Amino acid sequence: MTQPLVMGAVAYAPKVVTIWEGFKAWFRDQGLEFDFVLYSNYERQVEAQFDGTLHLAWNSPLAWVRAERMARARGLEVAAVAMRDTDQDLSSVLVVRQDGPADRTALVGKRVGFGAIDSPQATLIPLDHLRQADLIAGRDYTARRFDVLGGKHGDHIGGERDAAQALMAGEIDAAWMIDGNYLAFANEGVLPSGATRILARTGLYDHCNFTVSPGAPAELIGRFTELLLGMSWDDPAVRPLLELEGLRAWRPGRTSGYAALERAVDDEAFYDAEGKILAADYRY
Repeated sequence: MTQPLVMGAVAYAPKVVTIWEGFKAWFRDQGLEFDFVLYSNYERQVEAQFDGTLHLAWNSPLAWVRAERMARARGLEVAAVAMRDTDQDLSSVLVVRQDGPADRTALVGKRVGFGAIDSPQATLIPLDHLRQADLIAGRDYTARRFDVLGGKHGDHIGGERDAAQALMAGEIDAAWMIDGNYLAFANEGVLPSGATRILARTGLYDHCNFTVSPGAPAELIGRFTELLLGMSWDDPAVRPLLELEGLRAWRPGRTSGYAALERAVDDEAFYDAEGKILAADYRY
């Protein structure tokens, strides 16, 4: 039997099985033997990229940061070969009620809601954004974290939704969420029309990527990348897969959009320079 390309993915929701079973069938139809291994959290998945289990992994941006640090500490390299069009140039927003703080300086003494401890978009990057404005959690404002499904790096939106609900209930004065979820929560009625406004917005950043493991077979990775980037929205066999995974087109991977997250990981002491987990209250 031809050697399969083995990919890792995190099971943050039941639909993950449906998504990757679909991709598995499609890749095999194109002549590429493909299989996947599901993990309950990104920390185990990244570690599996260094023990020979996985050729590549569908990694969160935080998982990319850890994989890159672990590789560098070992004198190895990982590479980001592809990402979704919807993974590029994203931002997070700080949402307040219409009668809430007027500007960032008015956050002093207020209660600010964040997502899970390991959420790049709802916790780490927002903490960095406020830190760059000289607003420090515990000193200038009270941070309230809405921890949901630790280890999944905020791929679910439970923590962000809980923060939005707490904002409307008056339990907090502001809440961070990725811009797409702000729109989604408005459509759901979680944030009623006209009841909230955006107080601040982070700079642009990137999200998930396919991370190639050190020593992965170049021929298999090359064929996988070629097929992936060649998927067309206009192909009726492909469109359902793209819709499930939330994109219209795959793009070549890039790592230029992770600078704010890298800084936040250091400032919040989440990982050390070798990828060791430092966050004492992180449970995954």
